[in-house]
Amino acid sequence: MAGTTTRSSGRASAADLASKESSRGAPAPGSRLAEAFEAVERFPVLIESRERVIAAATADTARVGELVETVEADVALAISVLRFANRGGMTAGGVAGIPDAVDVLKPSGVLAIAGTAPSFDFFESNGGWELKPERFRVHALATQRAADQIGRAVGWVERDELAAAALLHDVGRLVISRLHPGYKVYFDAASRTPEQRLRDEREQLGIDHSLVGGVLARRWNLPQRLAVAIERHHAEDAEGLAAMVSAADMVAHYTNGEAISPERLTASCERIGLGPEALRDLLYELPLAASEAGRISEPCPLSVRELDVLRHLSEGMVYKQIATEMHLSVSTIRTHLHNVYGKIGAVDRAQAVLTARDRGWI
Repeated sequence: MAGTTTRSSGRASAADLASKESSRGAPAPGSRLAEAFEAVERFPVLIESRERVIAAATADTARVGELVETVEADVALAISVLRFANRGGMTAGGVAGIPDAVDVLKPSGVLAIAGTAPSFDFFESNGGWELKPERFRVHALATQRAADQIGRAVGWVERDELAAAALLHDVGRLVISRLHPGYKVYFDAASRTPEQRLRDEREQLGIDHSLVGGVLARRWNLPQRLAVAIERHHAEDAEGLAAMVSAADMVAHYTNGEAISPERLTASCERIGLGPEALRDLLYELPLAASEAGRISEPCPLSVRELDVLRHLSEGMVYKQIATEMHLSVSTIRTHLHNVYGKIGAVDRAQAVLTARDRGWI
């Protein structure tokens, strides 16, 4: 059963994984595991992402919103930004979303991370990673996009946290691909469901990527809610954030033509309040969203969260009220609004709201 390991063991640790490796007769298991963890921390940044970070961070006025969007579209950047933002317990309760992490590190910190990270370009395998970085990034982004649509449908307010959890949900796969080169289960997504491949990991390797991902999240001092979501996103009884990520992961596999269990997807959606009709709408509309955007005469350049901020402003709310409503910090609200100004050429809140209304965005 998908939730058995984490339920019985409570909280997984690196020592538990090293013990499993030792029992399989692997040489120097502790050092191999440490090397695999460190390799993930050096996972390469897409060159295009680096260029966008440099452009946004070195502009006359740093374009913070663009920095956030770029980090949220790159697994390696997201890992590093969240790791450094949570280093040493800098923020009470931990930093679970990219906007808050960028706010902690400032544009200069994000620039330093992007500028010193290993990099890869489109179509490159890079550095011996059998799990190609771009293939991994594409599925992570598909899951993040599905999670955002599901979050909107069920009224999930902690969108930044959901985006981070969806982007990092499979990070444990990177560790396993380093520990067990040549293990090909990941490349059989067309005929085997995520749960079947997870069982293969447990039976053949003695560990699974969701458990390893939870260990990584705790190693990086990420908030417990993110670690639990990553660790339990394949659990049959997943709830809350883990269930949101579970449903999004299956939707992402489905829209890519890969195998899923319809019964498992339906059950996950029911636990988060997404009924059968809403699921049907999601499965129908999600693959069409990108192509439909190109037919709009004046497409909206704003993200979902930026539009949410504008809607609340149009209702007469102040920053503090919007922050409370959206479960974000006031500084994050300011960041979103600053990004809105830059994208649509507005000079103040009133103009931004009027422009959005005139163009039919809110």
